[in-house]
Amino acid sequence: MSPVRAVLNHAADLDAAAATDPQLRDPRLRAAFEQCRRLHAEHGRTYYLATLLLPAAKRPYVWALYGFARYADEFVDSLEHPDPQALLDWGGQFLRGLDSGDPPDPVGRAMAATMRRWRIPRVHVEAFLASMRMDITTTGYATYADLREYMYGSASVIGLQMLPLLEPLTPEAAEPAGLLGEAFQMSNFIRDVGEDLHRGRVYLPQEDLDAHGVTREDLLAAQREGTVPGPVRDLLAFEVARTRELYRRAEPGIAMLHPTSRDCVRTAFDLYGGILGAVERSGYCVLDRRVSVGPARRVAVAGPALVRAVRARREQARWVSAPA
Repeated sequence: MSPVRAVLNHAADLDAAAATDPQLRDPRLRAAFEQCRRLHAEHGRTYYLATLLLPAAKRPYVWALYGFARYADEFVDSLEHPDPQALLDWGGQFLRGLDSGDPPDPVGRAMAATMRRWRIPRVHVEAFLASMRMDITTTGYATYADLREYMYGSASVIGLQMLPLLEPLTPEAAEPAGLLGEAFQMSNFIRDVGEDLHRGRVYLPQEDLDAHGVTREDLLAAQREGTVPGPVRDLLAFEVARTRELYRRAEPGIAMLHPTSRDCVRTAFDLYGGILGAVERSGYCVLDRRVSVGPARRVAVAGPALVRAVRARREQARWVSAPA
């Protein structure tokens, strides 16, 4: 089977995970993981592509982590039918389900199974749900420090949840993992300024708007007019530069991961970081449209990474099977 066909064999991924995790032999749980995979493939194309570079036995758990985060986010981020109370109910049911061992919905069951397999601390999930609750009532952040408090639960802990799957070689990998989650989220905030305005939110700190002489009314006016005034452009350029510094600080963490995990994280690093370049090339036109990293660029980054990832897995298998 070719490397491309192999990484797209979803049933084989579940079989590979089940070889060492008896939970995945349960048809109901397999269906729950498949539901998470569909959420991941539909809503997180960049992240999903990077996930294909992981060993097959680990991919289903990433589907669950992403599916859980996306499912929670959708309660409050849907432009058509936001349902904050549903988030509160669902989050509470999930945490109670962790205690009983059987959360009531498929996404929650897949997440709970993932937490058991990789010993993901409950506090990370609690922090994530707390940040999602903040989205119900909070529409802006006074300072970057305030925003980072929100991002700890909405982004940094996502990196920390992923870390056990990536098999860090040193405990020092935790800090760059959290920073990388923050960098990914800041990239999304910059790209999605316009969408967030439609939801009545601004994730760029108010102190940054003040420093550049920009108000919310300025952003809304520029959105209506399809323009990017100089102060808005300068504000976005400032946020891009700060986010690039986060990537710079996070990058050494890639070498702290197991060799079979590095190409996955490097690909996500390059593609999410590429969002910043796409914003710049658009002339910072993010108020009335959504810029993205194009399919050609995704393939150009992920193609060579896939070859390296397959090679790394073969080397690992050769090392494990070598006689003592």
